[in-house]
Amino acid sequence: MPNYLIRRLLILGGLAILGIIYIQSYWVMKRLDIEEKAFHQSVTIALRNVAQSLATFNKSSLPKTNLIKREASNYYAVNINDAIDGNILEDYLFREFNAHNLDTDFEYAVYDCLNKDLAYGKYCSLSTDTREYSRSETFPKIDDENLIYYFVVKFPEKETFLLEQMRMSVLYSLIALLAILFFIYSIWVILQQRRYSEMQKDFINNMTHEFKTPISSIKIASDVLLRDEKLSKDPRLKQYTSIIKEQNQRLNNQVEKVLTMAKLEKRSFELNKEEISFIKILEDVVNSENLKLQETNIGGTVKLESDIIGDTKISADRVHFTNMIYNIIDNAVKYSDSSPSVKVQAIKHSKTILLSIEDKGVGISKEEIKKVFKKFYRVPTGDVHDVKGFGLGLFYVKGICDSHKWKLDLKSKEGEGTTITITIPINK
Repeated sequence: MPNYLIRRLLILGGLAILGIIYIQSYWVMKRLDIEEKAFHQSVTIALRNVAQSLATFNKSSLPKTNLIKREASNYYAVNINDAIDGNILEDYLFREFNAHNLDTDFEYAVYDCLNKDLAYGKYCSLSTDTREYSRSETFPKIDDENLIYYFVVKFPEKETFLLEQMRMSVLYSLIALLAILFFIYSIWVILQQRRYSEMQKDFINNMTHEFKTPISSIKIASDVLLRDEKLSKDPRLKQYTSIIKEQNQRLNNQVEKVLTMAKLEKRSFELNKEEISFIKILEDVVNSENLKLQETNIGGTVKLESDIIGDTKISADRVHFTNMIYNIIDNAVKYSDSSPSVKVQAIKHSKTILLSIEDKGVGISKEEIKKVFKKFYRVPTGDVHDVKGFGLGLFYVKGICDSHKWKLDLKSKEGEGTTITITIPINK
């Protein structure tokens, strides 16, 4: 993925995360405000009912104004025009708070007009919490000359009660926060992996480019030695020089393959398409492979079968199409237990050619078939490492087919062999 796309995705992802955090915070604060207002309303109604009950009990009347004063978010004063019995007050408070589902702890105190001080009542628990609490240190008096008989109520665990009321909102917020943190961590890991991948690609590209100069120098030197008359008279030296040239060419092919892989991954790979003779290239590749098999001790044959008559043309990159066929046949030969038997078959249809390359080798298990086209992947062979290569062959084949927009199919069965089929359009 290009860097500018990654930057855009990161910016959009960051904005989305900030938006989620803002909206979630807004709704939590909104819910907290609603719960705060609901709590205040319930407390006000409950305390008004308590005041009314006390007035009825004392056969007195309540003040018409300033009946209830809220001195703090959890501290209320109730004005009564008569003396207050603490036990009766506590009983009324319990009844009203239970009736209004105010299941939280509270404390109360009664103003003593003789001592001009608040006489502490009791710490009352309406919650199911079994923890022990100590009484509040401060119960400030109400600075109002009109208040002669009054009592105060304090809710020390009000915040805990409100959070309990909105526990689902808090839970969803925590889940959203965890999801955001996991997303941020995942992005960080992906960026780290991308950086390591870029470093690896840069290293491979630089290394392969550095190989090109000594490979070219070795090729020139080997060609000069092969043309030398004195060396040609010595069969042993001539053979060694041929080996140097052959292995140098093999090394050059591997370097070219790695460079092509890098271009395929960067999407900067460009095909040099032209009209090429399909059968002619197949025949050249098959003949070359048969010559190589004859020069080795393993024997075997590569057989070409075709129903194509005439010079059928296809639009393809000559070099990469040829290398692709070589790669497939080389794999078929390498993964054969004994004498390789490879069949190259071309069947012509109305608009396409069905090219299949079949071997009778060791085959591939169902679990491995999906992985064989991955870069650097090689089918496990246990403790035996007699098959050489880098795991680039089939990755290269798939890349070339994808670049040409050809259909590629692989079928295999362990112990019976593998068949690779490529569907190639015919030029009109």
